[in-house]
This record gives sequence, C-alpha cells and structure tokens, in this order.
Amino acid sequence: MTLSGRDAYREELTALAAEDASLVCLEADLGGKNHPFQTAHPDRFFNVGIAEGAMVDMAAGLAAGGYRPFVSTFAPFAALRAAESLKLALGYLNAGVTVVAPYAGVSGAWFGTTHHCLEDLAVLRSVPGVTLAAPFGEAEMRAVIRSAARSGRPHYIRTGRNATYESLPLPGTELPLVNWEFAADPDDVCLVSVGEEGTRLSLAARAATGAAHAHLVHLDHEHLVGAAAELARRHTRFVVVEEHRSQGGVAEALALLLPRCEVVGVNAGQDWPAEGGDHHDVMARLGFDLPAVLSAVARMRTGASGPVPAGSCAR
Repeated sequence: MTLSGRDAYREELTALAAEDASLVCLEADLGGKNHPFQTAHPDRFFNVGIAEGAMVDMAAGLAAGGYRPFVSTFAPFAALRAAESLKLALGYLNAGVTVVAPYAGVSGAWFGTTHHCLEDLAVLRSVPGVTLAAPFGEAEMRAVIRSAARSGRPHYIRTGRNATYESLPLPGTELPLVNWEFAADPDDVCLVSVGEEGTRLSLAARAATGAAHAHLVHLDHEHLVGAAAELARRHTRFVVVEEHRSQGGVAEALALLLPRCEVVGVNAGQDWPAEGGDHHDVMARLGFDLPAVLSAVARMRTGASGPVPAGSCAR
C-alpha cells in the first residue's frame, strides 16, 4: 500500500536507524503512541512537546555531538515559528539537521489559517546551504530521506497531511534534477510540477492538454540552477504549478534563472482562507485548481494578453 509522505518518512528513517546508530528522531508533539521509530529505537526518540525552536536547537547540539538528527513538526511551526532557530542552526552553523515538515500548503485545511503554510519555500530558500525537497509519493520521500541521512547536510523536506500518491517512475536509482514525466514538442508549453498537489494537478493537466511535463523534487537555489539549465535545453515556455504563494516560490525563482524564457506560475495567490474545509476545496477557493492550470496553458499557447487567472503570476 502506498503511504503518505509523513508515514513513508517515519518508516524509512526507522529502517535506516537499525543500521546507523547516529540517527535520532525528534518530534514536536506529533509522535503519537505508535510512532515506529519510538517503538524500534526508544532511546533515540524525543518528543519535545510544542517547543519547535527548542527542538531545532537541541538537534543542532546533537549534530555537533556526531549524531544525525531528524526533526518533524507541522510546516507552519517549523518554517515560521522556529524560523530563527532554522536560520542559525541550518544556515549559520551548517548543522546536519533534517527538518521534515508535514501539513505544508493548506493540507491542514480544516484547522484554519494558523495551520496553513504557503510561505515555507520562500523562507527556507533564503537560507544558504539548506537542501529543499518536496517529494511526490512514497518512493520519492524514501529516496529523499536516504539521501539526507547519507549526506549529513541541512535539509528541509515539505509534505502534505495524509494524502497518498504513487511516485513517478525514476530514470535511475537517484532522484534526477528534472524528471521528464512526459515529452512533447519543444515549441509547446511545458508544465513544471512542484510538491504533492502541484504534481497531481500537472498530471491531470498534461492528460487533458498533451503538454510536456517536467517534475522537480529539489527546490533550493543550487538544484534549481541546474534544473533551469536542463529545462531551457528543451523548452522556452513554462507553467509552474505549486501549492505556495507567488512570492518566493519556484516560478519566481525559475523566471529569474530563465530570462530568455516565458514563465507563468499557477499557485495559491494572495488571499487568506477564512474558512476551513476539504483540502481541495480550500485550494480551489484560492484559485489553485485544475481549471486555473488549464487556463494558464491555454493562454500561453495562444499568446493571450491581459490579466492572468486568480492564483497565478506571470513573468
């Protein structure tokens, strides 16, 4: 059975820790009583409660002592509440801490604005030295966790709540800079998918339009520089689909890295969801849904001028 991103993370880390005694797991009141890592390795599991900044500080100390800590809490509390600790630990100290952040975007839809996070990529992309990843499906999450455990470098990994998706086929054993899920005419539009919901929508839009589709997992500046060069070798017009605000998102970054290309973003726009609801309903109220993606592809194909759809940005 395909696991959600956060469950795949827990299972993979637990398995890796059986062979690597340096791996430790910290959670901010999310562990529950059946956390697989706690069951298998109770002496290396720490539930610190709702003290996210302190958790990151503790992890930095453990990293300095030779351990490889993985910490997890909701994305808004990791990227925003603990932002100073992340900047100092992962950035300034370059501590080998991996942050796994579920409930990214508006996947915590029913919990309201306090539990939404449409700003985390902007925050973490501004901290030099941090590897950012937004895997799609169980296989990609497991690959990202294995890579983070091997590298010992600072990581921020965003995922959703409980959604389960089948990862795209991988061309090899390692995650590529760009996974070309569907090739098409170089003169046509290319969809660029980011994260769980961006990839789900891009796959649906690709099936409906026949546009090319390039999938990105790693989103930090270092990886995006290489990805942008590969994208530009195949296409010149891109629709970037991401569950994030336009400011500081991947579309904005690619627009700067691809000055000779046309880049349009379909994203969560500028509004604040005032009501809870189903995840996809909240996204639709923000203008982040399949009709918005299809509209962006159609407009780019026809060269239409005028305002872009709600939830979109254009370069």
